[in-house]
Amino acid sequence: MFLADKGYDGNFLREELLTHGIRPVIPPKANRKNPPACVFRAYKNRNHIERMFNRLKQFRRVATRYDKTRTSFEAFLSLAAAKIWLPHFTERL
Repeated sequence: MFLADKGYDGNFLREELLTHGIRPVIPPKANRKNPPACVFRAYKNRNHIERMFNRLKQFRRVATRYDKTRTSFEAFLSLAAAKIWLPHFTERL
């Protein structure tokens, strides 16, 4: 599944995604003559993803990519994500 906003609405991108077996979830632009169907229930989840990226970029080390190796950068991304998600899980206990 590929979640994107209206800026990515285009026949070429949709066809390319479908050839690779990826389902595009892109709302159609208002000026499209034949708008393709969009699963808006799945599109609502895009908001959660956007907010998570925003929270990750609040960490200066992630935003500026201080780490030189991919492994250490991904490790810090995991730590930052855990720091963001853990408070949400502990509230439910």
